[in-house]
Amino acid sequence: MGIHKEALRGWVRQAEADKGDRPDLLTTAERAELGQLRKEIAELRRANEILKAASVFFAKELDQPRTRLTR
Repeated sequence: MGIHKEALRGWVRQAEADKGDRPDLLTTAERAELGQLRKEIAELRRANEILKAASVFFAKELDQPRTRLTR
C-alpha cells in the first residue's frame, strides 16, 4: 500500500475513537473543538492585554490636571 505502518496505526486508533471504542482518546470532533477553543483563548488573551494597556493609558490621562487654554 505504500503507507507507513505508524500512519495506518494512527488512522485506525482515530477511527476507533470516533466510533466510541477508545474512550481514552479524543474524537475528531473533540479535537476540532479543542483547537477552536485554544484559538479563541489566545484571541481573548490578546484582547485582554490590549484592554489592560488602554486602561493604564487612560488612567494616566485622567490623573493629569486639566489646564484652561487662554487666548
